[in-house]
Amino acid sequence: MRNFDLLEPKTVQEACQLLGDGDDVRLIGGGTALLILMKQGLVRPRRLINLKKLEGTNAITYDPRSGLRIEAVATIHEVESSAVVREHFPVLAEACHQVANIRIRHLATIGGNLAHGDHQSDPPGVLVALDASLELSSSNGIRTVRLADFLVGLYETGLAPGEMVTAVSVPPVRGRLVGTYVKFTTGSSEERPCAGVTALIRLEQDKPVEARLAIGAVGPRPLLVGEMNPSQEGLASMADRAALDVDPIADLRGSEQYKRHLVGVLGRRALVDVWAEAAQ
Repeated sequence: MRNFDLLEPKTVQEACQLLGDGDDVRLIGGGTALLILMKQGLVRPRRLINLKKLEGTNAITYDPRSGLRIEAVATIHEVESSAVVREHFPVLAEACHQVANIRIRHLATIGGNLAHGDHQSDPPGVLVALDASLELSSSNGIRTVRLADFLVGLYETGLAPGEMVTAVSVPPVRGRLVGTYVKFTTGSSEERPCAGVTALIRLEQDKPVEARLAIGAVGPRPLLVGEMNPSQEGLASMADRAALDVDPIADLRGSEQYKRHLVGVLGRRALVDVWAEAAQ
């Protein structure tokens, strides 16, 4: 790795100002992805902006009116272990718990995970299923974008030059939400997922009124399939639709045909499990 300067701003505003000063600067939180890219020579920044010194950028809070807010520098471990997340969106804690290993989860930040745009990651799919949005900050101000629109393709996002992810927001749920996250790997549990499936059922007055099935780590971006007023008989058709609509990337983990089959199998299992839980 070539030499670089490490900048340590204390506020988001200062970080945005430094970020907008040139093309040879990168943000670093946990560094679990960036440092690998730098060692491989794929990126060669002359300046790194350390986000770990920013004030108040790892808080996790919940408001009944606005929902869950996760500041971007919160680590994956802080999300999975947060009492607030476990109470209101346990499926998100479940997915974060399955990211890589405990060492990575203690370093990697939720904002960095999403900004990296890696399709083979656990949190993006479940957050798309939860209709999450990102707060993006720059020297020009703040804008909000839905995560489903932010994730464009393989390592492609809607992040504009000079912008940084400063928070993740999940809207409050009307009624009760039951969900599960199923991860499948072709090797050890610590490997990147071959597929990550999120199944959600929302109930009002104990009646299922909506089902969502999100497929992550298979195509260039998460796929979301929804059904209003779902029935037990209709769950299999949701999984079949997902298997048909997904755009699988063939790699060492499996062919396109294999991954479509996998999506159908995991989708049906996940939906059946949450349907049974919702009926309790």
